Amino acid sequence: MNETMQPPLLVERFFRRERQTVSAAREFVRSAAAHLGLGSRLDDVLLCVSELATNALVHGVPPGRGYQLRLLLNAAATSRRLRVEVHDSGGGRPRLREPDGESGRGLLLVAALSDAWGVGERDPGKVAWCEFEL
Repeated sequence: MNETMQPPLLVERFFRRERQTVSAAREFVRSAAAHLGLGSRLDDVLLCVSELATNALVHGVPPGRGYQLRLLLNAAATSRRLRVEVHDSGGGRPRLREPDGESGRGLLLVAALSDAWGVGERDPGKVAWCEFEL
């Protein structure tokens, strides 16, 4: 390992399939914010967590299941990057689309506010993620 690279810092929490867990996920991030050093990116991170958690609840978490929220901080001598991951066990694959009435804006917001975003595979389900340069 490069001596200027610190080991990644990981904080995570499991949330049940309940609407109120979106606000609980935001509070989890807010409580970890000082330790992670989110600074001026906190509001962007909180909004993206809300959108990814809501998408997991509405589209990705089967009844009786939940989702895992992970915050992974990678720090080097010259940069720090936070990766937010929401793991769910549902099918389908999130994608950008034209807003339809009151829905369809979540991933547009994530794409606009984060420095990178995407969807990865897991068995079962998927991982929706976004990253922020800090």
